[in-house]
Amino acid sequence: MTADIRSAEVRASDARPSDARRSGIRRSGIRLSGIGDEAAPGLDRQIEAVRRLGWDSVELRSVDGVPLADLDDAAFDRVAGRIADAGLGVSCVDSRIGNWARTVVSPFADDLTELDRLAGRCDRLGTRLVRIMSYPNAGLPEGDWEREVLDRVRRLAARAEDAGLVLVHENCAGWAATDPARMLRLLEAAEGPALRLLFDVGNGIAYGYEAYDLLAHIAPYVAHVHVKDGTGDTGAQFYSLPGDGDCRVVDSLRLLYGHGYSGAVSIEPHINIRPHEGWSDPSGDYVDEFVAYGQRLERLVRELTDGDWPPHRL
Repeated sequence: MTADIRSAEVRASDARPSDARRSGIRRSGIRLSGIGDEAAPGLDRQIEAVRRLGWDSVELRSVDGVPLADLDDAAFDRVAGRIADAGLGVSCVDSRIGNWARTVVSPFADDLTELDRLAGRCDRLGTRLVRIMSYPNAGLPEGDWEREVLDRVRRLAARAEDAGLVLVHENCAGWAATDPARMLRLLEAAEGPALRLLFDVGNGIAYGYEAYDLLAHIAPYVAHVHVKDGTGDTGAQFYSLPGDGDCRVVDSLRLLYGHGYSGAVSIEPHINIRPHEGWSDPSGDYVDEFVAYGQRLERLVRELTDGDWPPHRL
């Protein structure tokens, strides 16, 4: 582990919510977004959801049930055009690289192809962030699993840097899913600025750890945030409006902003739709629920800024 990573880890682990509170949270530094396909499959309704909230960006994962990288060129052109016409930006693109459906023995060529395809699309959409994970195991010995993951991530990061992208690793599925030391090891292996971390406030429920405790070790390296909240354990999860569950949403945001976090905070409600678990109804439309979720997050943000938010509306 490099000296810079070690020293930053110490600074992060020493932080407490009171430290962040004393530092002050600038209203202009808080940017909210949302994963559009948790509102509706179709792009028009995804756009409507974030516009009703007055937010200026959407996070893209799929359109009409098709992952962004799998859209044909004509379909993607329509997506890019509609987002531009709506005056929206894209906060992040969620890839399938290293995710729960692609294990450490899945063909690496699939991930390289997806990254290459997304590179051009991210440029068109005006975003640099691509969400990845770190490859669930598939029977390899621990040492072999680690070596393969680190090699893949190193190669992905080099490719991303050449394309002007930043990969953001989510605390979800894979080798570095739940362990901050492994996350820092990923960053060290990447050897450059093209890999940073995505912190999901609510992922600890399904994976059996306290996400807030993990955040204290990685806060300086977080470049994107997902908000979900709920209760439960690895056997069953029950997702709720932010602030109603056990995931310490406000504490997490306070800690992040106390460390100078300047990225987007993106909602991933998981209440009505969980596309990665096959819960998505192709005709399902939960825009109203998505908007209510976003409004609740806004209320929590006002707690962090003493009511001095938002700075503007569309």
